[in-house]
Amino acid sequence: MGKNKFVGEFEVRASQKMLFPYISTASGLAQWFADDVNINEDKVYSFEWDGEEHKATKASQRTNHHVKFEFVPETEEDEDDPAYIELKLNVNELTQSVFLQITDYSDLDDAEEQQDLWENIVYSLKELIGG
Repeated sequence: MGKNKFVGEFEVRASQKMLFPYISTASGLAQWFADDVNINEDKVYSFEWDGEEHKATKASQRTNHHVKFEFVPETEEDEDDPAYIELKLNVNELTQSVFLQITDYSDLDDAEEQQDLWENIVYSLKELIGG
């Protein structure tokens, strides 16, 4: 089964500098993104959702702008085409509004379900930061 790419953009009323720790650190991500997030000495992140653990590495990062987590392949197929989540902070130059752009490349194939999932996850972030 192939992977699908979901891209969603959500306005968040907070500065990039304030938001960045929430999208780039294990402790920040654990507050809104997953049930629990840990990082080991090899810098491998362990994301836990509904009792299931998913390991990922930070593939790229640019301070106050974006972070990309690439999931450790679980099958041979995944090795050639790894799942990833990229979180970008974009600023509308005209309005100075900050948007969290999420790119979710995974096995989820229901676009409507993915949109609802991300709306709920981002809602948790907004509740947390008051944005």
